[in-house]
This record gives sequence, structure tokens and C-alpha cells, in this order.
Amino acid sequence: MSTSTPEAPGKTDSPSGVTVRGVTKRFPGVVANHDVDITIRGGTVHALIGENGAGKSTLMKILYGVQKPDEGTLSVDGRDVTFSSPTDAIKAGIGMVFQHFMLADNLTVLENVVLGAEKAFGIGDQARTEIRRISDAYGFNLDPDVLVERLGVGQRQRVEILKVLFRGAQIIILDEPTAVLVPQEVDALFANLRVLRDSGHTILFISHKLDEVLAIADDITVMRRGTTVGEAQPAATNKQQLAEMMVGSELPSPETEESTVTETPLLEVGGLSLVDERGRHLLRDIDLVIHRGEVLGIAGVEGNGQAELVESIMGMRKSQGTVVLAGQDVSGWQTRRRREAGVGFVPEDRHRHGLLLDAPLWENRILGHQTRPPSVSGPLINRKGARKDTARIVDEYDVRTPGIDTHARALSGGNQQKFIVGREMSGDPVLLIAAHPTRGVDVGAQADIWDHIKRARREGLGVLLISADLDELIGLSDRIRVILRGELVGDFDPRTATPKGLGAAMTGGQGDVASTAADGGAVR
Repeated sequence: MSTSTPEAPGKTDSPSGVTVRGVTKRFPGVVANHDVDITIRGGTVHALIGENGAGKSTLMKILYGVQKPDEGTLSVDGRDVTFSSPTDAIKAGIGMVFQHFMLADNLTVLENVVLGAEKAFGIGDQARTEIRRISDAYGFNLDPDVLVERLGVGQRQRVEILKVLFRGAQIIILDEPTAVLVPQEVDALFANLRVLRDSGHTILFISHKLDEVLAIADDITVMRRGTTVGEAQPAATNKQQLAEMMVGSELPSPETEESTVTETPLLEVGGLSLVDERGRHLLRDIDLVIHRGEVLGIAGVEGNGQAELVESIMGMRKSQGTVVLAGQDVSGWQTRRRREAGVGFVPEDRHRHGLLLDAPLWENRILGHQTRPPSVSGPLINRKGARKDTARIVDEYDVRTPGIDTHARALSGGNQQKFIVGREMSGDPVLLIAAHPTRGVDVGAQADIWDHIKRARREGLGVLLISADLDELIGLSDRIRVILRGELVGDFDPRTATPKGLGAAMTGGQGDVASTAADGGAVR
């Protein structure tokens, strides 16, 4: 992926700025935002940071017209504005790129970009010309006629940014834009953002990755418990100080203690292969072993087979090959039986596969564990037992909630994730499969989840850890394997591996293979 960019287009005479004054937003029983004040200077990258539940998401929805404030004012270019919908925000020059991409894989870049905005340039040559002009101006290097399914994750993100620029956005909100990018792709994104900023665009950058915030931001605003608690200049602060402002504690580290790996294999996967309905190989001859007390990390750019690997081991997909759990061949078992044999599962998408959002926490305690105590007593649901154990999980895993009858939807992302980890660690599992366990959570919740994974390792569990956070993989894992296009292509020692070396292997960068091996990895 190229990080070079052409000369920036002419700079706007008066870049658009945003002022938020006294914004308050209430929901039943919750004050999501209270008296929020932020000044975003035009033509800058302004970072907004804060723990889960700090009010960032609600504020972004207000700025993008999804929610209306109960109190306070918004102004763009010094003019007060009122948004009733995202359409109003777009007309005011504000665009938003969400953390989860909203692209149709079976459509081209052009078709994705113009969808819903056909009136501006049509759907033909005029639109194609405009897309190429924007792409060239900001160094996106995108072909309007390529199918999105053929693009890498970093390229897809540039399509999302191109979409908002195509609609005339001068102010761009980026929600966790680096969550699924490897270091090389982060470098490319930051090069693009600097060109955008230097051409007069204003960028609001929301992230939990404090080192990246310090690298890209011109100004930083910190939120805690629904309000703004401080501002900082990157040159005058550091990660530790920002973490203190966010959560009142030091920055956590994922580093584990001495090795707890034994000779006893817990999971043995042999020749695992998966072909889709079109005959494409999603997985090809995967062999791996996880021992008691070992964390095996899997690194890979999203879409290279991580999800299929997890789903095949869980029995959610019918694949070829063998899966042996604690000495027992479970290859032909259904998912429920594998779960009953001692597999804990923290899914990649907690909303789709981990929670019933509109059910209370005690019912979510039963989810996936509906055949074992304390969720059942004989053939019947044990309501009392489930409620009691839910209270234990809430206390032991520091799940911040008004009570066990609270619906899962009402919890912040970090607290939802801590609840899932607590549920999956209950019932004495022998293997924990954790897919992106700290994605989108703040440093406080991240530290808690890391501690639980470390404890599981000390207690002799085997852990399969899938993560896009390379520092997390290096810190927690005893070994790291790299997956690329459905194959395991690298084997790394975390004691000598680096994010750059892992990133090179993850993207198949042949020019970086020598340095990758020097960084502690064997690449084939």
C-alpha cells in the first residue's frame, strides 16, 4: 500500500470550525452528556478521548444529527445550527465515518460512493471524474470501477472517507478509524489525514489508542462521565497523563509474567480447510496446537480467515480436518456439545453473537450456557441460580450497571465486554477463544480484560487470542502465528517480535520478509 500523496489541493481560505457549548443530553435514568464544552479549530485534527460511557458516542450522534441535545448550542463557522437528521449535518458540511464500514462488497467503489447522492454528479462519467479527482487530490489511489470486495481494509476505509468528501464534507468525524488497521495502514491513513488537514478540512478523531492520538492530533479533549474534563496539546503531554485524565489511573500494560506453558496439549487442529459456496478457499490446511497455560495469538488483517478459523473450531462452520479438545476428537460435534466440553467463547461481534441486547443481564448469563448449572436445574431454567451468578459476575468482573435486571443494551461497550468475559470464564472452561476481546473498549476496561486473560493462563487454561491490536498480541501471547489469505504464514516469538514486523507478514510485504524474520518471526 502506498503512503505517498500528491500535492494537496488549494487550502480553504477559512477552514470550518465547530463550537459545542453547554450541551446536555438525558435519557431515562441516565445523563449521557452534561454541560459539554468543546472548541474545534478549523483546519486541525482534534482528538476526542475518554473511557467507555464517557459520552463520546452520544456527542458524536448530536454533531451528526442523529440525536438532538436537550440543552446547549452547536455552531459551525460561528453560526448556530440545529440538526434534526444526518441530512441536516451533511448540508452543513459535516460527514462521519463509522467504526464499522458501511460498504456493499458486491458494488464498485463508484457505486458505493454515489449511493444516496446520485443527484450531485449522477452515476456515470461525471461521478467517475469527480471520484478520481478527490482520490488523486488526497492520495487515496482508488479505482472507481474496482469491486469493494477486492479491496483491503485500509483501502475500504479510504472509500468511506471518499464518500463523505464526495458529499462536500469539510468537517469529518472519524470513529475509531485505526481499530482494524496494521501499522503500515495506520501510517498511510495518517498521511491522508495530514493532506486533508493541510487543505483546510477539520477532522474530529475519536480513538482509544493514545500513542496514535499523540502522533496525529493538533488538539486533544478528554471526556469523563459525560462531560469534558480537560484539554491537552500533544507536545506538552504523554500517554500516562492522558490515561490519568481519562480513567484516573496509570496506563495498563498487557505484558504477562513468567511462562506458564506446559507440555499438555489442550487444542489440536489438523489440516483444517474451508471452502465457500463459490469454491474459494477461506482456510487451507491449518495446523496449530495450544497447550495448557498457553496463549496462542493470531495476527492478521481483517478478512484473512480469522473469523472462519474461530467459527470452524467452535463448530459453527462445517469444515474439513480435525479438532481435538483435551484429547478428545470433537470434529463431528455440534457447537453446543463443544461448549459443554469446556470451550469459552468471546465473540468478535458482541452484539450479534454475544448478547441479547433487549434482555436483562441475568438472562444473558444463561446465553450459551443453557444446559448447565447454575442456569438450569434439571430440565428447567433456574432463574434464582442465574440471577445469583449474574450478581457474582457483576461484582467480580467490575461490570458497572444499575442492577442485574438492566438490559444489556444500556451498558457501555466496555461493560458489555467485561460481562461476556465473566460469563465465559464461569463454568470452568478448559479453552478460551477470545476474538478481539478489547476492541473498542477504554484503557480501564482493557486492563481488566487483560488481567482476566492472564489469570486464565496462570490457572492452566489454553487461550486462542485473535486481535488487531499488535501490542496486545505481543504482550499477552506465548506464541504468535500470522494468518494471510486463509493460511498460517508466520511463527513469531513475542519476546522479539515488533508491530512493524508482524504488520509486514500480515500484509504479505515481500520486501519486509528479511526484517520480519529478524524481528523474531519465521515466515514461509
